[in-house]
This record gives sequence, C-alpha cells and structure tokens, in this order.
Amino acid sequence: MITAADLVLVCVIPSPRDLEIARLLGWYRIPFRTAPKVIAVDALAFYQPGSFGMRGGQIEYAASVRGHELTTRAELLREEPDHPRAAEEYFKIQLDGLEKIPQPIRADKWKRLTFLYTTGEYLLEAQAFRDLVVREDERALLWRSLRERARQNQYRTAELPEVDLPSEALAALLGITEDRETRRAGE
Repeated sequence: MITAADLVLVCVIPSPRDLEIARLLGWYRIPFRTAPKVIAVDALAFYQPGSFGMRGGQIEYAASVRGHELTTRAELLREEPDHPRAAEEYFKIQLDGLEKIPQPIRADKWKRLTFLYTTGEYLLEAQAFRDLVVREDERALLWRSLRERARQNQYRTAELPEVDLPSEALAALLGITEDRETRRAGE
C-alpha cells in the first residue's frame, strides 16, 4: 500500500508485456548503465508510453518495492538468451502487487521521461505529470532523503552532491526538466 510518506521513483514501463511481468512475476528491470543514482525507494510508479495504445501517455499503476538485486538480462529473461544485451547487468526490483492509483496521471505535453523522484503524497494527488514535480521549497528535503537512502544501501555517495546546490542542478538530479512548457504548465 503506497502512503503519502513514501519515496517514489516514476519510471517507464516499456510495453504491456513488461507490465504483465510486474503484475504476474513481481519484478521490474532497470539497465544498470542507465539506472538513476538511487533505486532504494519505497515504491515505483509506471509511466505507460505510446506502446500501450489508448492507455499510453499516463500512469495507471504503482507498486511498493520489497528489494533489489543486480543480475543479467539473460537471467531475467531466460527465453531471450541471444538478445544483444543478454550479458548486460540489470537491477531487478522486487515488487509487491500492482496497485491501480486513484486516477490515471496524464502526461499532457510532458511526453519524455526517464526517471523522476517524487513522493507518495504527490503521486496520490496528481492529475497530470506536472503535479508530480516536487515544489522547489521541498526539493532539498527530497534530495537529503535520497542521499540517506544511498548511504543506507552502501551506494557510492561521492557521486551524490550535498544539498547546497543551485535550484536548476537540484531539479536535474531529481529528474525534473523544467523547460518553458513545463514552467508554463505549472503556473
């Protein structure tokens, strides 16, 4: 059950097949080489891109995280032993059951997303992607929480700078890309 206090990572679920893997097998994969700095979060929220057809361009599901491990794509997807990335390392994020969020969160004009950190409170109240963006006055607190998670999980915190960062740098580290359209949408 996702709560308001949860630290949430919004991520792309590439295809309906991947959503079924999350639902039936209880895991999600992130390539190690493109993973965000901190994956030790309380929950994942899944952005469904255009490959979902009419259900694309939105977040409908989230799941609490039980843990994670590092493995290879070949171990995760044994039916694809000859895949070009079969030997590459992936994080396997173990999940509790998928939860349908109260209302789908529409991407609107914000169509490109890799990863975005937010909170359970923002996720549970959002109607559009712009509503997931943590307000500027709360970003330093979110960044401190992420650094603490990194320390607890023995990640290399040297790569995670202290909180006293310019607002633009902190936004970028949290996955927030504030172009003119995003700023206007938030006004």
